[in-house]
Amino acid sequence: MTDAATAEAARRIRVLIVDDQALVRLGFRMVLEAEPDLQVVGEAGDGESATRLAVEAAPDVILMDVRMPGLDGIEATRRIVAATPTARVIILTTFDLDEYAFGGLRAGASGFLLKDVRPSELTQAIRAVAAGDAAVSGRVTRAMLELFSDRLPAAGSPKAANDPVRVLTPREREILQAIGEGLSNGEIAQRFYLTESTVKTHVGRVLAKLGLRDRVHAVIFAYENGLNAR
Repeated sequence: MTDAATAEAARRIRVLIVDDQALVRLGFRMVLEAEPDLQVVGEAGDGESATRLAVEAAPDVILMDVRMPGLDGIEATRRIVAATPTARVIILTTFDLDEYAFGGLRAGASGFLLKDVRPSELTQAIRAVAAGDAAVSGRVTRAMLELFSDRLPAAGSPKAANDPVRVLTPREREILQAIGEGLSNGEIAQRFYLTESTVKTHVGRVLAKLGLRDRVHAVIFAYENGLNAR
């Protein structure tokens, strides 16, 4: 392999496809292999195999079905996130805003997609998640939190004896609250009269200080800690 080919392969986003239906996996593979910056590094038909392959194949992004024999996609996501912190999971679901998609986000997934997603939306979501963004907007995440709020601790209940956001500056706390409301970077910039680049910097610091994977989990964190009031 030439140096140029090696460099090109290194830039590709490595994807693992997990679904118990072979035809579904084939369909996703065909879409992804048509993209020069995406590389399918494996397939799995159940959660146990997915967990093992996530460690062996070191994918950047995992497309994860929920309902599978044996270990389901939610528990597989939980194990993968714990074992491979750099891997990002996108839950594949049949119904929008259902409890399986919500369970996947709670387990550590960075978003969810409907199984009948358009090819362009699928590839866009994979690229976004690989870049550290979420594959679902803050507003959708918030809507799910409100819909399934009975699955969460009461808003404002402490997660620890000390204030969990004590590590944030006052401005970062405001940014976190705005994220919890489902606002985009542009909307946060307008609210606080900041540039979007400044907001992006603040968001990055909030995620780093709180050990959150992405905006989806920042929304969940804000909700759980009573920082979602409008």
